[in-house]
Amino acid sequence: MTLKKKSHLLIFRLSAMGDVAMTVPVIRALVGQYPEVRVTVVSRPFFKPFFKGIPRVDFFAVDVKKNHKGFLGLLRLYTDLKALEPDYFADFHNVLRSQIVRNLFAFSGVKRAVLDKGRAAKKALTRLENKVFAPVPTMFENHVATLKKLGFTVDLSQPKFPTIENMSPVLKAITGPKQEHWIGIAPFAQYATKVYPLDLMQQVIDGLAEKEDNKIFLFGGGDQEQALLNQLKRDNPQVIVMVGKVKLQDELILIQHLDVMLSMDSGNAHLAAMLGKKVITLWGATHPYAGFAPFNQPPDYAITADRKQYPLLPLSVYGNKVIPGYEDVMRTIAPETVIDKVNSLLGVANPS
Repeated sequence: MTLKKKSHLLIFRLSAMGDVAMTVPVIRALVGQYPEVRVTVVSRPFFKPFFKGIPRVDFFAVDVKKNHKGFLGLLRLYTDLKALEPDYFADFHNVLRSQIVRNLFAFSGVKRAVLDKGRAAKKALTRLENKVFAPVPTMFENHVATLKKLGFTVDLSQPKFPTIENMSPVLKAITGPKQEHWIGIAPFAQYATKVYPLDLMQQVIDGLAEKEDNKIFLFGGGDQEQALLNQLKRDNPQVIVMVGKVKLQDELILIQHLDVMLSMDSGNAHLAAMLGKKVITLWGATHPYAGFAPFNQPPDYAITADRKQYPLLPLSVYGNKVIPGYEDVMRTIAPETVIDKVNSLLGVANPS
């Protein structure tokens, strides 16, 4: 396929925070390797800060609650996007909403490509009988493959990340000056099967907070998670709960200043990874083999539940499946294992 010298590419991805964050390293590589390409990311307005500062990348906010709601709304969305005069349409979502918009572009001669989600391989990985325990292509590889269908060959082997921004006065007032190791911890996920038991997480937080040269920032969202994080904080001044204190842009800047992020298989892992941070992930009913490990992280940064004790793992791709007897798989991950891994990434010797 012959590329136009100057090309405008629409990339469509709504969905959840982590899914959108996983597009960022690919888009950053695309525009870095194709200086004549301009990209418009089509997504939910909340995710606009993810793409701040990436050259030649614009953002189109989809109003799924009003202007772009329903079939008539999708027609309006198509009209709005068509006015941008794109040459290519990359569907990174591949759901009914994106399919309709993608097919409408067929009438205007725009070259289109759609994400292959690899459902067959993921089903083989997660089924309970005749399981094929082998890694499937990552979401990053799937995005690259989608772009290749349009003629863009993207190399992710030498990723570049944004320059660390200075913290705002509001953020500095919360964090104080950086005089210690800064550790982010995001202990929640959409499904309970992906959440490290809070009594064990308490041991992790207490163990890391014992050292005066550690400061811990707890991430989450909503009143319920904020209450649980306040319990995990206890009265420790070295632990700061970030829920509700700053907007997303400041939260992203704080993550840039972390030395390491500890996260579940959830969105915060992908936010930290897209910013080039070291990310330790804990895995319960899901597994990094399903293709959702955070970007550019060594395999040993992922700590998984014990498959010798629980051989049917992983149970699902997203963590939305529970079977009897597998409720406590994450208890096979010892708090000491997590603490040791954090210390190793901080360059701190663990006591013998």
